[in-house]
Amino acid sequence: MDKFRILVINPGSTSTKIAVFENIKSVLLKTLRHSSEELARFPDIPSQYEFRKEAILNELVAADIEIEKINAVVGRGGLLRPIPSGVYEVNENMKNDLKNRSGKQQHASNLGGLIADDIARSLPSARAFIADPVVVDELQDVARITGHPDLPRQSIFHALNQKAVARNYARSVEKKYEELNLIVAHLGGGISVGAHKKGHVIDVNNALDGYGPFSPERAGTLPSGGLVDMCFSGKYTHDEMRKMVTGKGGLMAHLGTNQAHEVEERALNGDKKADLVLQAMAYQVGKTIGGCLAVLQGEVDAVLLTGGMAQNNTVVSYIRRYIDWIGNIKIYPGEDEMSALAMNALEVLRGERECKIY
Repeated sequence: MDKFRILVINPGSTSTKIAVFENIKSVLLKTLRHSSEELARFPDIPSQYEFRKEAILNELVAADIEIEKINAVVGRGGLLRPIPSGVYEVNENMKNDLKNRSGKQQHASNLGGLIADDIARSLPSARAFIADPVVVDELQDVARITGHPDLPRQSIFHALNQKAVARNYARSVEKKYEELNLIVAHLGGGISVGAHKKGHVIDVNNALDGYGPFSPERAGTLPSGGLVDMCFSGKYTHDEMRKMVTGKGGLMAHLGTNQAHEVEERALNGDKKADLVLQAMAYQVGKTIGGCLAVLQGEVDAVLLTGGMAQNNTVVSYIRRYIDWIGNIKIYPGEDEMSALAMNALEVLRGERECKIY
């Protein structure tokens, strides 16, 4: 079997994760930390492009990686227009959208595809890809409609990890992902719960700033009337309201921390408020999983819990109070976005999966 070398690039707000894989074997995994002083030199995320690219190339040289032997560079996809799940080769249309589409919702992940393409173009025979960005949209039409036509539901969720975990489960039971009905709950800084029907996420909450369970730092669904009143109370700016919803909501708002393990420790040490808030978050996750069960009309092969908080025994036990009756609950603690990105690119290089056009 041919050996392929794949460079993976995953930019975050204060770090850039990079990895090099030989097929499925990791030969380099590194998190490049960017200090607030370093980032303060740049007025916005797009202007960090050259800085982050040079940091990646310098690290590859320092690690004695033979860059010219890389066959593919795969970047974390950003806030593109809604697209179906899959692996996409970076092209001019995608680069234009990564540079211009996000508007005020800038995110470092937008740099992933841009840097991947730049590095790939400098190599003898490398291709540049992204895979399953957060804007993957496979919602069924009925799931898009809300009580007001100006506010349709949007699909923004942890598509990369949800899809990777769903495919891993399918392999473990020797079936195709497209043959199964699954409910996947990603439990991280944001929480997304998706109803996967025969390979498509037909319903999922907007885990960025829309609705669903509250999480360590996101407010989730809020009472609409009260939210409108707060917006026009004169007490808060637009930016403050946005941060109240995303970044300073959830556990952060209630307990002053976005670390679930800290909340768990406080609860175990007798902090009744911390325990109640933790239970409330788990309660909302359980309710949302129940809603996905209804969406799938009761036909569910498994419920999969994944993400960083799936490592938190207290959170998982509280969620299971509400869902164990469904049966076949599987836990996939943590998330491995780097290997998921590499695997997506590898399947295209091997000809096992089609590469889509953006």
